[in-house]
Amino acid sequence: MAKIQTNPKGWKFVGGRLCLDFLNTVGGRVRSATVLRDKLVDYYDLLDWSRLAGLANQAESRRLARRAASQGRDAAATLARAVLLREALYRIFTSALDGRRPREADLSTLSRELRIARAHERLAHKGGAFRWAWEDAGAELDRILWPVSRSAADLLTSVDLSRIRRCAGHECGWLFLDTSRNRSRHWCDMKDCGNRAKVRRFRKRQERSGGQVSAV
Repeated sequence: MAKIQTNPKGWKFVGGRLCLDFLNTVGGRVRSATVLRDKLVDYYDLLDWSRLAGLANQAESRRLARRAASQGRDAAATLARAVLLREALYRIFTSALDGRRPREADLSTLSRELRIARAHERLAHKGGAFRWAWEDAGAELDRILWPVSRSAADLLTSVDLSRIRRCAGHECGWLFLDTSRNRSRHWCDMKDCGNRAKVRRFRKRQERSGGQVSAV
């Protein structure tokens, strides 16, 4: 099998929580939450993202890739579940952000995935402490979704829920956890959306002043 590429789709992990990074597996959204460019085109995209998110090492990724290749229908069904979960979570989190009641159908989608995930959890004891761990799932194609669902449930029931923000970038819509001291973060990534906004503001000033404004 060919060597797994480093990061062919340019995945970014700026959300501050695993579930938020999962929501940001799109190239952008408009305010209605409509996806403009979906980066999860096939199961291998989901697998590539999970490896970079630290959910599977290279050996595990190769094993999952082999199973996906031999069970194409199951891999496609897992991808469909992933996208359904992602969009349900996006609506749930933005409902919380906007002070709206989430859709029951979206909560049901998350609850269903949580039931599946929790069926694969076990209580482990390591280093003198107890912790939740995932059972050895072998090559279960949907294992990628288990920690994402748990991450979402943990965030939704934590005080950090009030720190969720929507990127102010044009047609971005990514969500992130604002951990700044005064909760003033506006951009998913200052190098991208923040910088583009700065350029747009500069160009508008140039237009208003006839091109005499100097860059700051």
